[in-house]
Amino acid sequence: MGRIRIRHREGGIRNRHDTALLITIRGLAVSHAARNPVSLKLPLAVVAGLSILVLATAMARWSGESIRSPDAPVISQRDLRFEDRPDGSVAVLDATSGQVIDSITGEAGFARGTLRGFARERRIRGLGPEAPLQLVARSDGRLTLIDPLTGHIVDLESFGAVNAGVFARMLPKPSRGVAVSSHASPGGRP
Repeated sequence: MGRIRIRHREGGIRNRHDTALLITIRGLAVSHAARNPVSLKLPLAVVAGLSILVLATAMARWSGESIRSPDAPVISQRDLRFEDRPDGSVAVLDATSGQVIDSITGEAGFARGTLRGFARERRIRGLGPEAPLQLVARSDGRLTLIDPLTGHIVDLESFGAVNAGVFARMLPKPSRGVAVSSHASPGGRP
């Protein structure tokens, strides 16, 4: 195998692009700069494409038009209130009857995180926790938690069947022949 020798080209340097390296492999001198010219076409095209994408997204958001798909018909709904308990659990109450229908105990990261998001939206607007949240099951299998006071909406099935199942068990028991969700069972298992 031949030796590779790298040396700078001799002679005066006219500009910063004139500092090419000569690579000698088995007696064949190849200029590295001549083989790999610098082209700005691709980076400029990427920047232009991203700029157009950002501009189009901003225009869609600022237009005021809803970017949500139309909602399917409601098949089950319950108004819920959530109360912190001294033992660290969160009691889930039916807002109409005041009856405790479930309890969130332990870490329950998804449920607690979702509820913290709703509490934060209310705190920002100076609203208290007294008004109920709406848990809605739709005929297309979507399960949605809605705050009517702030307009904050979380599509629960987007986070997987197990996470949506935590909330699905809080819905009233469906009447015969009506499925609550094709994605989440009331027991929280897929």
